[in-house]
Amino acid sequence: MNEIITSIPTGITAFTATNLDDLVILTLLFSQVNTSFRCRHIVIGQYLGFSTLVIASLVGFLGGLILPSQLIGFLGFAPIAIGLNRLLNSEKDSSSTSESEQELTKSSPFAGFLSPQSFSVAAITVGNGSDNVSIYMPLFANAEFSSLLVIIGVFLSLVGVWCYGTYKLTCQPAICSLISQYGNNIVPFVLIGLGVFIILDSASLTPIALVVSCLVLMGLVKLYGINNAQVETSGDVDWRM
Repeated sequence: MNEIITSIPTGITAFTATNLDDLVILTLLFSQVNTSFRCRHIVIGQYLGFSTLVIASLVGFLGGLILPSQLIGFLGFAPIAIGLNRLLNSEKDSSSTSESEQELTKSSPFAGFLSPQSFSVAAITVGNGSDNVSIYMPLFANAEFSSLLVIIGVFLSLVGVWCYGTYKLTCQPAICSLISQYGNNIVPFVLIGLGVFIILDSASLTPIALVVSCLVLMGLVKLYGINNAQVETSGDVDWRM
């Protein structure tokens, strides 16, 4: 019984220590909410991403399989790609996403789970949590099954607290005005910086290899934007004809 009680502050401490940086990321994400990027995408994506980290830690705990941090670090390319797309294709991104989101919402009650927005947030969460697995692994390994369930319950509860707290933070007039004024310009660089930090911190690539990879990714993202623009233009021409 004592171990179960002590598991609560242990879970709170472990979660807080490994997710303080998520407060900044979530605040920026909630500041970007619009018709195509909803609060539910952020909450669902956060839970999907964090659950993935917990499951990865459990896999190592149960089977002695520890995911290499270098492998998880490659997920840092997800926020880099998202940031580059916002930076290079900002004017082309909103309309197509809004239409596809509306169609998806009408077609399925599970649209929030299946939307690319949710998976993008989940990828950012997993990529930013590459260190979490290495911290949760020994924590889970030293816990009994009942304590393990309590810790996981605390983790999942605090994910909701994190989301609610950052959402309310963006609802403050002064903070909301400041973020809305500068947020759109800052977010792409924050995402790119986050991805770079994740990859370098996990030693997935050397700095030179990362620079080359980012340059290649930048070209692919720009090419993707150009192709989308051509498709939209040809579609408009065909419709007029």
